[in-house]
Amino acid sequence: MLHTVDVGDLAVSTYRHVVPDEIMDPLLDLARELRGARILHVSATPYGGGVSELLRSAVPLYTDLGLPATWKIISGQPPFFTVTTKMHNALQGSREPLTTADIALYEETAERNAAELAADPQFDGTDFVFVHDPQPVPLLAYAGRDHRSWIWRCHIDTSEPDPATWSYLAGFADHYDAAVFTMAEFVPPDLDPGRVEIIPPAIDPLSPKNMSLDDRTARAVLNWIGIETDRPLITQISRFDPWKDPLGVIEAYHLVRAEVPGVQLALAGSMALDDPEAWDIYRTISEAAQSDPGIHLFTNLTGVGNVEVNAFQRLSDVMVQKSLREGFGLVVSEAMWKGTPSSPAGRAVFRCRWPTARAGCWSTRWPGARRRSWTCSPGRRVRRCSPPPGGNACASTSCCRACCSTS
Repeated sequence: MLHTVDVGDLAVSTYRHVVPDEIMDPLLDLARELRGARILHVSATPYGGGVSELLRSAVPLYTDLGLPATWKIISGQPPFFTVTTKMHNALQGSREPLTTADIALYEETAERNAAELAADPQFDGTDFVFVHDPQPVPLLAYAGRDHRSWIWRCHIDTSEPDPATWSYLAGFADHYDAAVFTMAEFVPPDLDPGRVEIIPPAIDPLSPKNMSLDDRTARAVLNWIGIETDRPLITQISRFDPWKDPLGVIEAYHLVRAEVPGVQLALAGSMALDDPEAWDIYRTISEAAQSDPGIHLFTNLTGVGNVEVNAFQRLSDVMVQKSLREGFGLVVSEAMWKGTPSSPAGRAVFRCRWPTARAGCWSTRWPGARRRSWTCSPGRRVRRCSPPPGGNACASTSCCRACCSTS
C-alpha cells in the first residue's frame, strides 16, 4: 500500500485571529454541507517543497472541519524520479523530449502505485481524490474512477509547456473531473476551461516557519549556523532547481557587494525525494560559491529547517526569489507577512493578492530585467512607501535599494 504521511492535529478555530470573518465564515458553511466526505491527497514526497508544506497544514484542517483526510505518497526508484523531473522541467518550457524508455518506466511505476492504492481498504470509502503535480497523474487511468471525484492539482507554471510532453500528460489529465491551477496564466491553452479552477496557494501563518519568533531567538538561531547577524544579509529560500536561477542570485549578490562591502548571501533549500536533479544544482552552486566566504549554502540535511527559515525571513535585509518559472511564490508571501522587503522576479504568480496589512515592499527589478514594478504597503522594515502612480518607489534598506535599483 502507498505510504501514509503522519500529520499533527490542527484546529480551524485557532486561525480566527488571523483569518477575516468574510473568509472563515463561508469556509465553515461549506464544510457543514460536505461534512463526512472522505478526502485523499496523493503527492510524490512528504517533505522538501511547496506541496508538502501545504498538505501538512491542509490535511489536519480538513479533518477538523469534519472531512476526514489522508495524505499518501507514491513510490518509485531513482530513475522514475529522473523521468518526472524531466517532465516537470518540460512543463515549464524546457525542450528535452521524453524517450520511449522514459514513458515505459513512468507508466509501469504508475500502474504499480495504482494497484497499491486500489488494494488499500481505506480507498474504497474515499469520496474525493486530489492528485498533485505530474508525478502521480496517471493514477486515475490505472486505479479507476468508480464513485470518486478526481481532481488534478497542478502547482507549476504550465503556460508554455513543451508541446510533446504536455500532449502526452494531457492524455491522463483530461480524464479528471477538475484541474486546479495557481493562476489563470498558468493554464495550458488547450485544457477545457469548464473543468479548470483557479485557487492560489496560501501560507500557514501559524506554522513553525511563520509563527512568532522574537528577535533575540532569531539571532541566536542564525548565529548557531554561522550567519553574522550584525552584517547585511540577502537570502533566497528555494529548492535547488535551475528555474530558481541560483547562479543568477550569486551574480546579483556580487553587484550588491560593490555597494555594500560587508553583505552576506544565504542560499537555503530542501532536498526532496522526488528531485534527483537537486544534487547536481547543489554541487554547481557550491563550486560557484567556494571562493567567497560571504556566501552561505544550507539544506535541510545540514540542519536548516522551518525555524531557521523563519529566522532568515525575519532578519534578512532583503529576501530574493529570482525564479524564471514559479508555481508557488509562497516564500515571498512569507517574507512579506513578516514585514521583510522582497525582490522577486517578474512572473505572474508574484502578482497574486498579498495580505495588505502586512505586505512590506517588493520589486521585480533584477540585473538585466527589462522593466521594474514596485508594490509597497505598511511593513516593519519599510522606511518610506507610497510612490506616485508609475513612479520609482521605495527607500527601504540599502541592500534592497542596491539589489533592485535601476540605472
